[in-house]
Amino acid sequence: MSLPNFPSPWMTDEHRMLQDAAARYIAQRWVPRAAEFRDAGRMSVEDWRDAAAQGLLCSSTPEAYGGAGGDFGHEAVILLEQSRANISGWGGGLHSAIVAPYILHYGTEEQKRRWLPRMCSAERIGAIAMTEPGTGSDLQAVRTTARREGDHYVISGAKTFITNGQNANLVIVVCRTGSEGGARNISLIVVETDRAPGFRRGRQLDKVGLKAQDTSELFFDDVRVPADNLLGGREGQGFVQLMEQLPQERLIIALQGVGAMERALDETLRYTKERKAFGKAIWDFQNTRFKLAEVQATVLAARAFVDACMVAHLKGELDAARAALAKAWVSEQQCKVADECLQLFGGYGYMMEYPIAELYVDARVQRIYGGTNEIMKELAARSM
Repeated sequence: MSLPNFPSPWMTDEHRMLQDAAARYIAQRWVPRAAEFRDAGRMSVEDWRDAAAQGLLCSSTPEAYGGAGGDFGHEAVILLEQSRANISGWGGGLHSAIVAPYILHYGTEEQKRRWLPRMCSAERIGAIAMTEPGTGSDLQAVRTTARREGDHYVISGAKTFITNGQNANLVIVVCRTGSEGGARNISLIVVETDRAPGFRRGRQLDKVGLKAQDTSELFFDDVRVPADNLLGGREGQGFVQLMEQLPQERLIIALQGVGAMERALDETLRYTKERKAFGKAIWDFQNTRFKLAEVQATVLAARAFVDACMVAHLKGELDAARAALAKAWVSEQQCKVADECLQLFGGYGYMMEYPIAELYVDARVQRIYGGTNEIMKELAARSM
């Protein structure tokens, strides 16, 4: 990177070793195929299994369940390198650092032993189905239902904007297990899609950015699943489970933003020092240097903020308000940085063959998913 190499205080030698290995793997195996992934709209199951074999899945899952036995820092360095490489198509971060922790923290011992080893090997690819066609950030308003019939739940409803939706064969479904509204009757039920008649995948969604990422609609038409698939074994715990895990999801989005900003600045520094206009490099114009100095300050400030959040999170001290603020502020800075950097490319910045264009369009959704930034600011303001 062209940025000063200030070490992150939360990173250990073990984290750095994994970071180097992840960077090499992504550069050698995925970057040359980036156009292929974009054209396909996803990465193949074979790619997932190869990444698992290289230790890039479930690095924070305990060894007893097939994982590498690391901490969230191990997931973070993989996420950072994926973002720095501008590879948006792999949903491994969601699988490893969002779906697997739900099972690890709330699953029964039998559930953990049944699902986690298969997730570690990519035999099972995970997704979490929260958003519905009429329900986004307001999770208390979900309408998907799961009614108990003997030893089974019958799930009915529709979900949309689901990452890993086409590849996933293990889906945590946010649903309502009682007639009363609000948070009380929300539960999380795991659906193994190859054992679930009535489960349907809808269209793979055509997005503004993240063209290589597998994002889909999912439909549940009276899907019968064993009652044992209720996460944690008790109804009505889903909303609390979601609230406890969402801070980590929001920190993931902030980490992705930092990696993308660093890549955008690196690309722009390289381009402006090589591209000439009016007989000299674009870098030689004072406006260019001033703009990129401002961008560098923003990137370094964002990294310092996220590093502080990482230190707190690894100690179990990151609160929901701080995570929400990090997600909102970093994602807004990411969009501004991408815009400033693209401008310095001129017309070439608008061409998708240049990484800066992809970084620009991919950045926009960061302010929406994981809870819109408006909701994030409301959550942060409540603690003031």
